[in-house]
Amino acid sequence: MALELKPENDEKVVRLIEKGVEIPNPLNLHIGGEVDIDRISGNGVKIYPGCRLYGDQTVIAPGAQIGQEGPVTIEDCQIGPRVELKAGYFKKAVFLEKAGMGSGAHVREGCILEEQANGAHCVGLKQTILFPFVTLGSLINFCDCLMAGGTSRKDHSEVGSSYIHFNFTPSGDKTTPSLIGDVPGGVMLNRPAIFLGGQGGMVGPLRLGYGNVVAAGTILRRDFLESNKLIIAKTHRAGIFPFVPDLYAGLPRVVENNILYMANLAALEQWYVHVRQPFLNAQELGRLIYAGVLDKLALAKKERIKRLRLMAEKIEASLKRQEEQIRSSAGKREFCDTVGLISELFSGEIVEESGLKARDSFLEAFSDHQKERDGTYVETVQSLPAGTSQKGTAWLQEIVDAISRRAAALLPSLNLFKGLTRPSG
Repeated sequence: MALELKPENDEKVVRLIEKGVEIPNPLNLHIGGEVDIDRISGNGVKIYPGCRLYGDQTVIAPGAQIGQEGPVTIEDCQIGPRVELKAGYFKKAVFLEKAGMGSGAHVREGCILEEQANGAHCVGLKQTILFPFVTLGSLINFCDCLMAGGTSRKDHSEVGSSYIHFNFTPSGDKTTPSLIGDVPGGVMLNRPAIFLGGQGGMVGPLRLGYGNVVAAGTILRRDFLESNKLIIAKTHRAGIFPFVPDLYAGLPRVVENNILYMANLAALEQWYVHVRQPFLNAQELGRLIYAGVLDKLALAKKERIKRLRLMAEKIEASLKRQEEQIRSSAGKREFCDTVGLISELFSGEIVEESGLKARDSFLEAFSDHQKERDGTYVETVQSLPAGTSQKGTAWLQEIVDAISRRAAALLPSLNLFKGLTRPSG
């Protein structure tokens, strides 16, 4: 007697087809039993052969195109309108309207690709946030970054092919998030674009100002906060030198850049809560996509706090092993003792109550402008008067500054944020 095999996802595939989803080869689509079909739009969605959908948090909005160049695996992603995921693996990430990734993509948890952000083939991302229009070339590993800059698809920040963000130290740390641009200025979509030349790299944690062009083949190893510069970094001199693991000689800069990164995440969360939420809620399945963004921002903050705590544990152990001068170890001891308090700075009252006057002034002006110009989120922000954009930037910067001041007070021996320069542009 012949054995008749019936895929367990037959019913879900049939329901999708009945909703209007275009599935050229239904037998080559696998849908996990936990996937909620009501979270997948039937309006203009096309899922090509060989794709897999998993996760009860998966959302696919109208017009999304999945798997045009090869098989796609989606696991607990929120995919916005007209997103194109050509081929690859995507897990716990959000893609907003018209974002896209080419073949061989590997996009993992904590990623947010905002409107029209995109990557070519063989791009690896994790814990990375790309603001609208940011473009990644091919053969790129770009984890633990936030990148902004640019004003449109014709004027966008870009990362050249074969670029690496080095996010793992010889001591085994990942306290290496890099700010390429920033949130207070970047969300206004009016800052000069940033260009990272191909076959180059960036050693995190690092900060880079707007309008900068980094020459191809350059490895960035320090912050460049000035704007509109051509940067050609020197290479290391050859040699063999002693290496002492877990020394943490540059701890103040590492801690400072981590705090700034998380403070920018907190500011971005407030931007979504107060500005972006109504735009997303107006879209089909937009409320679910908005919830997905907040979830990814929470994941991002959790990841950064986890990495700080792990580094504190290593420093604690190194202090017991190494004989150091009291002066050089005081800041390290202070960091180990206060890392828990530092972690608490990025949620709660300090974030929600910072810059209230500036926030209310901006939101009022933003609302008035929106009434006069009925457009998408991107169109509305692009058309903001300069004065209104400045008010919004001032509000978000107050959040970043308030967190920075609190952190500096907890770590006086590290002398953080003295003469701090913001990314210009």
